[in-house]
Amino acid sequence: MIPRYSRPEMTAIWTDENRFRIWFDIEAHACNALAELGVIPKSAAENIRKKGQWEAQRIDEIEKITRHDVLAFLTNLGEHIGPDSRFVHQGMTSSDVLDTAFAVQLTQASDLLLKGLDTVLEALRKRVEETLDVVTMGRSHGIHAEPTSFGLKLATHYAAFARAKRRLKAARADIATCAISGPVGTFATVDPRVEACVAQKLGLSVEPISTQVIPRDRHAMFFATLGVIASSIENFAIESRHLQRSEVREAAEAFGKGQKGSSAMPHKRNPILAENLTGLARIIRAAVTPALENVALWHERDISHSSVERVFAPDATIAMDFALARLAGLIEGMTIYRERIAENLNALGGLHFSQRVLLALTQKGVSREDAYRIVQSNAMEVWGEIQKGQKANFKDKLLADPQITNHLSSEDLNACFDEKFYIRHAKEIWQRVLAAD
Repeated sequence: MIPRYSRPEMTAIWTDENRFRIWFDIEAHACNALAELGVIPKSAAENIRKKGQWEAQRIDEIEKITRHDVLAFLTNLGEHIGPDSRFVHQGMTSSDVLDTAFAVQLTQASDLLLKGLDTVLEALRKRVEETLDVVTMGRSHGIHAEPTSFGLKLATHYAAFARAKRRLKAARADIATCAISGPVGTFATVDPRVEACVAQKLGLSVEPISTQVIPRDRHAMFFATLGVIASSIENFAIESRHLQRSEVREAAEAFGKGQKGSSAMPHKRNPILAENLTGLARIIRAAVTPALENVALWHERDISHSSVERVFAPDATIAMDFALARLAGLIEGMTIYRERIAENLNALGGLHFSQRVLLALTQKGVSREDAYRIVQSNAMEVWGEIQKGQKANFKDKLLADPQITNHLSSEDLNACFDEKFYIRHAKEIWQRVLAAD
């Protein structure tokens, strides 16, 4: 991932230095286990741990000749360890090192992403609780529907990210597996107890059955989970972008002192953070298809998965880490324009109360079909007047219609036009969201 969308802690996970450190830990832990089993001298295991060093540049030089990264690493390691290096990698195959190290890197990445989700959830929780009592217009198809709570709008996203956290925890557990099973996974050349020891030392579980690689359905689920989280990020970003549109203006990203929105138009305040998140979500989701395609490998292994994982695993996790941090900042800095929310709420002269009038008529004995026809007829007249730029009031229109007043008194109608009615369960819904978290 390019530096523009990278944060140091996540980027460090995918550096050569971290990868080689994990490789060495795997080899050293395996040597310790082999020593305990009496396969190699304990002094050799101690010497390997003590003298084990490597240089990324030297490994690159060797790999140009060997065209094999693990062998290049082992050769460089041997240059430092000396004769005891013959005991390194006893009975193991390259995938034992590569796949187990990849599992460690993905668990490290998961831990950072889980922290990022916690930051997003905390930011959302604060904004939900400060806006639960703010009545705003709910929209379906982009059109005014019925009022809702602004806090509930945010609470839907809180619930989505709470689910995301549960899914990522499960994906982390699924990917955190160790395979030290030797060629084609039979343990013919390495005792299963070596695998158990390495797994315990690295905080991984034992892969119940590997071929020569850890099954790639685990990785597919991991990156599919990131793809779903990316879609939840984009879902919030789209809502944020819509709310900032000039015609809506109910909420907006923070706009810092000295910030400029356009090179040509000084008045512009663009939703650049949300648009950036929309783009990053596409990058993260782009990892899902190749991860799924990597599941199908030839026989006990091939390396068709290898090159693509080296590209999309760092890119997807680094982009997700950056996106979660950016999303949390967007939420924390978002300005909510309550006056504009109220203005939009009343922009259509009270048409959003139509269902309450419909239901009130049915309670007075009018058939649903007749009630719908009567209310819709009045509503369409108000729509027409508003479209012509005229002031219109839905309640006044209803009060002038005998088909309405023959069944509903002015008190009955007034009761229908109560905005707080729509958010009377807001706190209860929010408590349900929290209870499910």
